[in-house]
Amino acid sequence: MTANVSTAQPGHLYGVGVGPGDPGLITLRAASLIASADVVAYHRAAHRESTARSIAADHLRDGVIEEPLVYPVTTGTTDHPGGYYGALADFYDECAERFRAHLAAGRSIVCLAEGDPLFYGSFMYVHDLLRDEFPTEVVPGITAMAAATAAVGSGLSRHEDTVTVLPGTLPVPELARRLADTDAAVIMKLGRTFEGVREALHQAGLLDRAVYVEHASRAGQRVVPVSEVDPQTVPYMSIVIVPGEDLRADAAGRAAAHGIRESGSATTELNVGTVHVVGLGPGPDKWLSPEASDVVSRVQHVIGYAPYVARVPQRPGLTRHATGNTVEVDRGRHALELALKGDDVAVVSGGDAGVFGMAAAVFEASEAAQVDDARFADVPIRVIPGITAAHAASALAGALLGADHALISLSDRLKPWDVLLERLTSAVRSDLAVALYNPRSRSRPHQLGEALDAVRQVAPPERVVVVARNVGRAGEDLHVTTLGELDPESVDMSCLVVIGASSTKVTSTGRVWTPRWVD
Repeated sequence: MTANVSTAQPGHLYGVGVGPGDPGLITLRAASLIASADVVAYHRAAHRESTARSIAADHLRDGVIEEPLVYPVTTGTTDHPGGYYGALADFYDECAERFRAHLAAGRSIVCLAEGDPLFYGSFMYVHDLLRDEFPTEVVPGITAMAAATAAVGSGLSRHEDTVTVLPGTLPVPELARRLADTDAAVIMKLGRTFEGVREALHQAGLLDRAVYVEHASRAGQRVVPVSEVDPQTVPYMSIVIVPGEDLRADAAGRAAAHGIRESGSATTELNVGTVHVVGLGPGPDKWLSPEASDVVSRVQHVIGYAPYVARVPQRPGLTRHATGNTVEVDRGRHALELALKGDDVAVVSGGDAGVFGMAAAVFEASEAAQVDDARFADVPIRVIPGITAAHAASALAGALLGADHALISLSDRLKPWDVLLERLTSAVRSDLAVALYNPRSRSRPHQLGEALDAVRQVAPPERVVVVARNVGRAGEDLHVTTLGELDPESVDMSCLVVIGASSTKVTSTGRVWTPRWVD
């Protein structure tokens, strides 16, 4: 079979990946294009030669036009009015103008890129500017990430592992959070960021697994544990690899997965941990109870809907398990399984975990799990209350729920819609103030309107209604209206809607309260 090689065509722009460093890792297609190009361009810093050019040097033909593209700034410090990214935007505009002149004259251009052109590569910015004007082609290259993983010599990911590629320039708390939320990771853009990267790995509990790779695939390649690296020696183009854990399905792996230790021919059960179901409150940290704060500061695992898990700071020894919004019982089962292995687990909810939160789901999961394994009955479950969204909204309004009231979720995912409407109208007919959770989502945009129509059959149009949005968070807003005037289209899942009782009052200053007495 003949290898598929190409010759650079007149007036064409090629972004060509030359691989991570070893010239032997240049692809045949890349080598052919480099050797036949009229112009070879490459980006480089002002203080050193281009690594990409040095990799491709043996393929450059005599007489080729070279276009060194020298960065105006590489450290993030500049007096450009647009800052670092403004300076680079102007630079890429200049590169595009230089390329236009060659392409308009019918010359072919090969722009070299270390690794792959579209993986943190400078070529992509020029490509964005010229792709609609001239024929362009991208030739992929072996990434530095792939070379670094090969140098480490350990599987990066297995089975359903998630791999996350992260820039070391992220703030330490954010980097730690993302590291804790993935199975395996690659961290690029080191250099001056290295100490922060190491701290983030420590906070995520991954420092012992992290491996530092310098000059992957090149002369002087260095592979050492991150904990042993002198930060003063780290170049920008080095990489940290965090391999996924080796959870092989052999006998030892299965035993570990079921919380059993082998001791000779006998097995010994691990101590059972506790599942804490924690209400984080509706938003600000100041509304988090001391007990809830204490629990999340010492458990080994935090499980929950991703936005709630993100509210728990990453720290050494903590593994965070973020999931989607409709897998509550799965979360509960996961927490119970981790507790059976001897770990303490916090299952987190916004507001109060016992009010439309995870507490009931964990008990549901426990009951179902005991059918399969009686040991789940031994897992203790503690519920730590939090401020409810309804009562936070009531406080924002004044004392909206100051008398008898009901809390109803408008989600019909777990109950029939006719049952929901009957409960809602019965509560309003009984003259209770009613707080509506989950009022309107993208998957059921019509139901709030239907619910309000049902309420209007049993309550007058002048009944006070309050819409509280993002209570305790950025964008907090309180809108006081009436049952007849409320527009369902103005409501979304960031809102809580409260229908007042007949006695609910609005003061001259806009405060809303419900008297404790009944006439």
